[in-house]
Amino acid sequence: MKRVLIVKVTSLGDIVQALPVVADIKRAFPGVAVDWAADEAFAEVVHWSESVDRVLCAPLRRFKKARRWGDFKAIAASIAELRAYRYDFIIDIHGVYKSAIIAFLARSSKRIGYQSQDLGERGAAFAYTGRFGPRPSCDAWHGMRISASEALGYKVEGPPAYNLRLPTPAVVPFAANGAPVAALFHATSKDDKKWPLSHWGAVGRELVQRGFQVVLPWGSERERAEAEQIASQVPGSTVLPKLSVTEIAQMIDGCALVVGTDTGLVHLAHALQKRTVMIFVATSPSHCGIDAPFRSISIGNGQAVPTVAEALEAIDYVQGESRAVAMQHGSAAA
Repeated sequence: MKRVLIVKVTSLGDIVQALPVVADIKRAFPGVAVDWAADEAFAEVVHWSESVDRVLCAPLRRFKKARRWGDFKAIAASIAELRAYRYDFIIDIHGVYKSAIIAFLARSSKRIGYQSQDLGERGAAFAYTGRFGPRPSCDAWHGMRISASEALGYKVEGPPAYNLRLPTPAVVPFAANGAPVAALFHATSKDDKKWPLSHWGAVGRELVQRGFQVVLPWGSERERAEAEQIASQVPGSTVLPKLSVTEIAQMIDGCALVVGTDTGLVHLAHALQKRTVMIFVATSPSHCGIDAPFRSISIGNGQAVPTVAEALEAIDYVQGESRAVAMQHGSAAA
């Protein structure tokens, strides 16, 4: 096998969590080239992967909103790039119309997608020449790894490998004071996923007491106003300036701790192997949570608001290993 195309178009968190599929394929088939098709809005995230050979993208989301001629021409040009190679397999781990159309336009006689009951949009089935097995009983992220392995005939082995390398930051977005940095990602895409601002304030104050420098990122004016409300409750905290996705990723990479709701940027923190706590209020942690021993944990059950005490207990957990190592080193020095 020489070349495989992965189709996962959106969104940030889903794309981040799908990246280990590439490492799995390359482990199973040394020398294979793996390309990736994504929406232009999220293509930079795929570019950070050291495992992906070629990133194919088009402004699909932007064209849907604005219908600009320039975006249409960019989509037309991307089709030619998409068809530049013939693929041994196309693996659509998205399962909606736009991903199916991409799979159908690419050159391959083997286009694999989800079974009808597992598709995001059932009409996407027109594009496939083969199907994954039934959706496995596990979280969505491991499920993608299993589906791809079934399609290509290998076994999933080991923990997920994201293999991310970020561009070197030009400017640090906050004044470093030597203290470890904790980022609080309070913003969410939907109001029902929000954690109370008073809870964020309580966690922020506790982190400051523990010696952290607390920073608050935001994306919209409403989120900036909420960040300022939290900062008013947390002495010494910093509301960050408006940052691009790349700049936020670089900021995350400099953090000692990330606490946030179920959002793509918190999934990115997990993929960058930061100590991460993800808070679930209205979505399912068993389906789309994060977990790595002593490093990442999900709290909440998707049906009730987790308490401040639960968040602090989770923070203790993800910091536990590092504190134990530090204590061991201290004892040895004594």
